[in-house]
Amino acid sequence: MKLTPKVILEGTRLTGKTELALRLNRHPRFVGPRKYDYPSPLVSGEWCGFSNRPWGRGLLSFAPEEEERALETYRTWARLFELLPFYTWIVDRFHLSTVSACLAAGRRPPDLGWLEERLRPLGFRLVLCTRQPESFAAARARRLPVSGNPGQYDDLAPFLAEQERLRALAAASRLPFLELDVTDGDPDAAAERVVDWLAATGGLAWPWGLPDGEAIPES
Repeated sequence: MKLTPKVILEGTRLTGKTELALRLNRHPRFVGPRKYDYPSPLVSGEWCGFSNRPWGRGLLSFAPEEEERALETYRTWARLFELLPFYTWIVDRFHLSTVSACLAAGRRPPDLGWLEERLRPLGFRLVLCTRQPESFAAARARRLPVSGNPGQYDDLAPFLAEQERLRALAAASRLPFLELDVTDGDPDAAAERVVDWLAATGGLAWPWGLPDGEAIPES
């Protein structure tokens, strides 16, 4: 069986998404046995590529006049996933974070239901990383020594609010969904729980895959 899991890791800051993504990228039950170290694609909605400055605008922080640019970016990612369906994809924050960011800014979010309709047939799964509210302060203390932008952690209230927004958005998602409590701070154990869930629900391979040589899905 060719392993082709596709997961979107959502969650507010300090919930270990990137650490989990890196562990999954080396997990033998997720990517298969490897005799040398090479990564599967790791995509992130947090890439700030819309402006030429650190921590600038991107899919999670675009200006109102950049909404069409953001939607075109999502259409581009969706098409790439459709063109390369027999592969492993890990996405570190994506469309739910976009919707959450718009809501937090008091703006009407774009309708991204069409995106989930294109991702679901490809076998994409959603993992929402959460932590107990009282554990955010300790997670912040661990993050500050390595953060390049420590000021973003001065106020934890926005993270708590975003966690609840993401919970509601994930519950309404069309994608298979797992809420993963990362309060224990053990990314290896978190990766095991994700892989166990994928194995139990048929998410490690693409069961609707096309035999080699057949047409790719229509855009």
